Amino acid sequence: MLYPSVDQLKNKIDSKYSLVSVASKRARQLQEEGGERLTSYVSAKQVGRALEEVAAGELAIESSNENIVYEDEV
Repeated sequence: MLYPSVDQLKNKIDSKYSLVSVASKRARQLQEEGGERLTSYVSAKQVGRALEEVAAGELAIESSNENIVYEDEV
């Protein structure tokens, strides 16, 4: 993967794990629903497109609320 570079992506999302998580969820969304956020992409694949959106600042991590209790945690 040449574009976007890992260094450029790490400036947007500091954790590689979080970056992979965000990109994979967005790639799945692009594959199933479409809805591109950029006017043009370098990559033809959804994962590359998701990473391009991260590099462009279109995707970010939502902060989680630790006070929420989900059903599977009860």
